[in-house]
Amino acid sequence: MPRDASIKSVLIIGSGPIIIGQACEFDYSGSQASRSLREEGIEVSLINSNPATIMTDPLTADHIYLMPLTVESLRHILSERKIDAVLATMGGQTALNLAIEAGKQGLWEEFDVKLIGVDLDAIELAENREEFRKHVISIGLSVAPSFIANSFLEGKNASQKIGFPLVIRPSYTLGGHGGGFVHVEEEFDEALRRGLNASPSHEVLVEKAVLGWKEYELELLRDNNDNVVIICTVENLDPMGIHTGDSITVAPAMTLSDTAYQEMRNQSIKLMRSMGNFAGGCNIQFSINPETEELICIEINPRVSRSSALASKATGYPIAKIAAKLAIGYNLDELKNQITKTTSAYFEPTLDYVIVKMPRWNFDKFYGSDHTLGLQMKSVGEVMSIGRNFLEALQKACQSQENNRAGLGADKKEWIKTEDIIHRLEVVSDDRIYRVKDALRLGVPIKSIQKLTKIDPWYLKQIKQLVNLENELMQYNIPDDIPESFFRELKVNGYSDSQIAWLMRVDERTVTKQRKKLGIRRTYKMVDTCAAEFEAQTPYFYSTFDFENESVPTDNKKIVVLGSGPNRIGQGIEFDYCCVHGVMAIKEAGYESIMVNCNPETVSTDFDIADKLYFEPIYWEHLEEILELEKPEGVIVQLGGQTALKLSHKIKEAGYNIVGTSVDSMDLAEDRGRFSDLLKELNIPYPRYGVAEDVDEAIRIANEVTYPVLVRPSYVLGGQRMRIVINDAELERHVLSIFKHMPDNRVLVDQFLERAKEAEVDAIYDGDEVLIMGIMEHIEPAGIHSGDSSAVLPTYSLSDQAIEKMKEYTEKLAKALNIKGLINIQFAIKDDFVYVIEANPRASRTTPFIAKAYQVPFLKIATHVMLGNKKIKDFEFEKKLEGYAIKVPVFSFNKFPNVDKQLGPEMKSTGEAIQFIKDLNDPFFRKLDKERSMYLSR
Repeated sequence: MPRDASIKSVLIIGSGPIIIGQACEFDYSGSQASRSLREEGIEVSLINSNPATIMTDPLTADHIYLMPLTVESLRHILSERKIDAVLATMGGQTALNLAIEAGKQGLWEEFDVKLIGVDLDAIELAENREEFRKHVISIGLSVAPSFIANSFLEGKNASQKIGFPLVIRPSYTLGGHGGGFVHVEEEFDEALRRGLNASPSHEVLVEKAVLGWKEYELELLRDNNDNVVIICTVENLDPMGIHTGDSITVAPAMTLSDTAYQEMRNQSIKLMRSMGNFAGGCNIQFSINPETEELICIEINPRVSRSSALASKATGYPIAKIAAKLAIGYNLDELKNQITKTTSAYFEPTLDYVIVKMPRWNFDKFYGSDHTLGLQMKSVGEVMSIGRNFLEALQKACQSQENNRAGLGADKKEWIKTEDIIHRLEVVSDDRIYRVKDALRLGVPIKSIQKLTKIDPWYLKQIKQLVNLENELMQYNIPDDIPESFFRELKVNGYSDSQIAWLMRVDERTVTKQRKKLGIRRTYKMVDTCAAEFEAQTPYFYSTFDFENESVPTDNKKIVVLGSGPNRIGQGIEFDYCCVHGVMAIKEAGYESIMVNCNPETVSTDFDIADKLYFEPIYWEHLEEILELEKPEGVIVQLGGQTALKLSHKIKEAGYNIVGTSVDSMDLAEDRGRFSDLLKELNIPYPRYGVAEDVDEAIRIANEVTYPVLVRPSYVLGGQRMRIVINDAELERHVLSIFKHMPDNRVLVDQFLERAKEAEVDAIYDGDEVLIMGIMEHIEPAGIHSGDSSAVLPTYSLSDQAIEKMKEYTEKLAKALNIKGLINIQFAIKDDFVYVIEANPRASRTTPFIAKAYQVPFLKIATHVMLGNKKIKDFEFEKKLEGYAIKVPVFSFNKFPNVDKQLGPEMKSTGEAIQFIKDLNDPFFRKLDKERSMYLSR
């Protein structure tokens, strides 16, 4: 049937700030849904409190409400604007919970607004563990034996009936929060209390643990006619017991028998059709007994999920876009496949490649945290890779993680002690897949590893093939000796030149030179949803080592934008926002835009954002071949954070143009020692400092500049390994720790300015004019990382004299560094005397915040300046901000209950929210200002 003509305006509820369990995948889904609805002429309003997102950009929706996700905010919007329908399935668990609460308070009835996509009854059925259990059984499907508990006594009774091991699953929570396995009775009481407290309804499901069973996820769409299409079946490499967000996953499913696969399909369709009023996307999780193929249903998410973004990027099928159209009444057979443009959206995608998703953790930011993986999600981001076979995709995923891995092992980081390796196989941590490879390399039998890990033998046999290839490679002394066929086999199985070089103990460039001499180069294949059965019209590619290249370069002038890779603390969604705006400006300037990124959660990796998308690791070997194929006019590294910036030297050395600020200027700003020398030349005050290459030198410098001192390595992200120390003993311990973990780095010892205020400036320089985008004053004092500080825009307590000095120093530095585009400068102000702490010659975490607060397209201006086709004076804009905007950091400490929560120079926050206030008497600001006073009094 045609769309519901009564729906003329829709409110989309976002997911709020980034937290562990709910990341930028909902920026992707919300943005795509909004574009989809606006295509239909529907007026879209959007509420979200996250300033770092594309979905809260004026380009995305007709009306943006940067407000807290509360019922009061919804009431404000509904009172101000005529809204016909609300779409709550694009904002994760946060949006669903808010829709439920608003429904309970009668808000939807009061304003005659209907929920589309899914109704409250269907949400309640899916989210209420007991009702869902009963429902699944009533339609003839199976679940694990379980009992609901609303009190401590009920939980104890349930445990007696089920026995151990068992699982505690709180209702209405996100990322497995509050849940976990209980192996012995002695651990049960504490786990039960934790689960009950985590649930908003004080309700948990106590369930039999099916440890060692295999886990699968299916992504489905359903329309109003009860048509159901299965978009993707995703297999968890890790067995039941590890949260899907922390598990390595693979698509298509590799180890399912055809009968088990068909049964899973049938059950998922039956379950989705039974969920009541439901039109849109859905995620269903199953578990299967590997010995008997007994199938049980774990849960259903009646919304677009984390896995929906992954499935969209894995298949090329725009799930959120189609789900939004289904929500307003369309049926699947009435919509076109967005990739082929000819087939129906009712056409299930087919994969002729393999994708691997690998999580990205940040345990190094949470000192004292338990690295053991379980039912509570702990990863902060993820990468996706695409290959023609599993091993190629797996190794590319390892190369994408931004943790200095060249692939799955063979890269200087292997373990050699069998006892340590076996322990790591038993106690699941973030590096288990690497330890599996180590165990196989040391000769541990596949059966023994399977018994310890419960990983399917097929995957272990695949990884064993890598060990065999490495043993064969050891027969050759130099790369010139390797036969072409075997060299190609290594590359087909995902080996980087760096891995081959390490195994042969030769220079990587020698391997690359010989490979290219043999004509072994990457070719590029299209992600087309249909395994080339139909002609596709998508510019979405991945690399492999084949003989046919499907990515045909045009004669257009091109600009490549490097993305920021996986989300992690210190580099998150804000850089994806910058990349997307950069791509839009590049297209506006008349260039062909090419995006390179490996993060499936992002808007930048949507198939219709750039003119051409390469879903590839931000890794030099991969990037070099893209540049050799496309021959761009230049590469933009200023928008992708430290990930992109660190490749600038290699890009320049290979003869490609860096668009915007030069490599030398960026290096000057990033090298803390050279930068301090520049400040001295410019007569700009800065804390006294010294650069040390050993402990004795660091102690000498510290005593010269006087304690306390700030100790940090050069070239770091998010304040990594920064510490404030107060004596020689502390300094020695920390410097040794830096050299242990970062042996190639120098250590900077800076005077720490106690009780100083901190502020930062974001600016654009075009060679003639400096545009001060915004000056923010931190509420917390100097010593707290800027990413962990609340910041007020504009300043609220700094003197006019201090502000003018900051402007003066910004202009001096922009000119001295020869900035072409963006710069962020951080200042410390003590007794009204202004010091420069650091400068970042790139987009910063605060760039989107300032753009949203002032409602000015600063990224568009900056990109045109970088390209050199426009000056600042060519743009007309007006800063619009009544009162103040406050950036508020958000933390995920609840995932790590025993960690040190004390804030300091190393960043720990996972996301941020924005709060607008009219004046400084606002209770929200007064509370934050009081916290600042508490910090100063310590």
